Amino acid sequence: MSTTSRRYAALAGITAAAVAIGIAEPVAVLTGPRSAPLVAVGGAIVDAVPESLKQLAIDLFGTADKIALLVGTAVLLGGFAALFGVLAVRRLALGLAGIGAFGAIGVAAALTRSGADLADALPSLVGAGLGALVLWLFIAGPFEMNPWSWSPPTPAAGPPSSGASVPPAAGGSVPPAAPASGSSSGPTAAVEPVAPADVDPESRRRFLTGSGVLLGTAVVAGLGGRWLAGRRGVSAARDAIRLPAPVAPAPAVPGGANLSLAQLAPYVTPNFGFYRIDTALVVPQVDPDTWRLRIHGRVGKERTYSYADLLARPLVERYVTLACVSNEVGGDLIGNARWLGVPLRELLDEVEPDDDADQVVGRSVDGWTCGTPTAALRDGRDALLAVGMNGEPLPVEHGFPVRMVVPGLYGYVSACKWVTELELTRFADFDAYWVPRGWSRQGPIKTQSRIDTPRRRNRLTAGPVTVAGVAWAQHRGISRVEVRVDDGQWQEATLAPTVSVDTWVQWSWRWDATPGEHRLQVRATDATGETQTERTQDVVPDGATGWHSVTVTVR
Repeated sequence: MSTTSRRYAALAGITAAAVAIGIAEPVAVLTGPRSAPLVAVGGAIVDAVPESLKQLAIDLFGTADKIALLVGTAVLLGGFAALFGVLAVRRLALGLAGIGAFGAIGVAAALTRSGADLADALPSLVGAGLGALVLWLFIAGPFEMNPWSWSPPTPAAGPPSSGASVPPAAGGSVPPAAPASGSSSGPTAAVEPVAPADVDPESRRRFLTGSGVLLGTAVVAGLGGRWLAGRRGVSAARDAIRLPAPVAPAPAVPGGANLSLAQLAPYVTPNFGFYRIDTALVVPQVDPDTWRLRIHGRVGKERTYSYADLLARPLVERYVTLACVSNEVGGDLIGNARWLGVPLRELLDEVEPDDDADQVVGRSVDGWTCGTPTAALRDGRDALLAVGMNGEPLPVEHGFPVRMVVPGLYGYVSACKWVTELELTRFADFDAYWVPRGWSRQGPIKTQSRIDTPRRRNRLTAGPVTVAGVAWAQHRGISRVEVRVDDGQWQEATLAPTVSVDTWVQWSWRWDATPGEHRLQVRATDATGETQTERTQDVVPDGATGWHSVTVTVR
């Protein structure tokens, strides 16, 4: 097969894969967006890949890690599809078998997701079937490039003219040709290879037209399916909700809590800027009218609550800073918001947990689990079953209609979004999602601090410079922040006011900068008197440690 024919064959395979994925999207509108092959396979990858690769994705792409995964999966699929196209030219059954294998992978991925049923296999089956049909159209049907592999033309019968290539005789020798009139006698001219014929223009036009139409159809179907899935979402239901006023409003943010400096994170993180790290490749769309929360397990009285039940209860409002355990030293996977919800302590009291039920397992609608120490939900801290965020219903991507918010614990053990179950159990009996993947069972937040301004490699002018950032030790609070320059003496920074020990605090320090390159470091001390450790530790298994530093140049 020539290089040209391989390129066309690869394009045929890619077109077949695009049709399979694109057509599966509108089918998934009927069965649920998590059943779409790309999403189902991507979800299976998230569950199966080593933790080190997940952390690498978060480090490289941050909150865009899911988009990167879907794009990477699509690119990988495109590579295999190109290979299947080339194989199909040699033998059609090989290409069809490749598409069938990917269809089977999509079916298996969809059916093994939490809450799946047989209907979830439909998008992968329909997509694989149409993909196989498209491949046949290109290899053996009306869009066929004929021929896919070219051979030299067969010489016409009769004596060849001087210099023409002559097929060898049966014995392998080439008989001499009779000299033509006027030609000189002598040995026969050397045999020269004949170049393969070029692609037939009509065949090429038919192929390119067919592939263009099918690729366009795949794109329209895929985008249309995504749009229809969005139309079936819950944004309208969320917009119609009017949250009741809290019986215990959040304390007012004190004056001066927000220093309003360039590059410094605001004291209250807006909803659109709040970090999002979870395993859901497609944001779950949960109808508040049908949502139910079941509390069961090692309890005296199992209970079930509706969304209306929660809104009818006395609601409290609190500022709480949430942090992801994957947050590197100096990272931005942290945010502070005003949450509205029902105290979890009250709900647990109503179900009467057994004395040995030391873990509450939160289950998301997509099957994800987190294990929270029961004691942390009943020790008086403002642990909430939240329905509101910064004065509005929870954003869909942040857990609408209901999520957990627990001060002092990393999100992987406490902040279950789209929660539908709370099961009272024991740590000895059940490991939540992240525990078998190398993370600790319990994740209390560590004392941390960060320099927001100046930023790394900033060029500054000699003279007074304001160094500022944030520090946090939720449920303990921050008592002191210190800054030093070039390993010199630690200098105490000024702490801004804060709402409570459950939120971060802004800090600032005035530096008389001198010319040259300098390294700034920061450390914090919590209200218990424990100072942030200098020892550097990776985020696994229970959060990063170390002092944040930035290097700046002063002119």
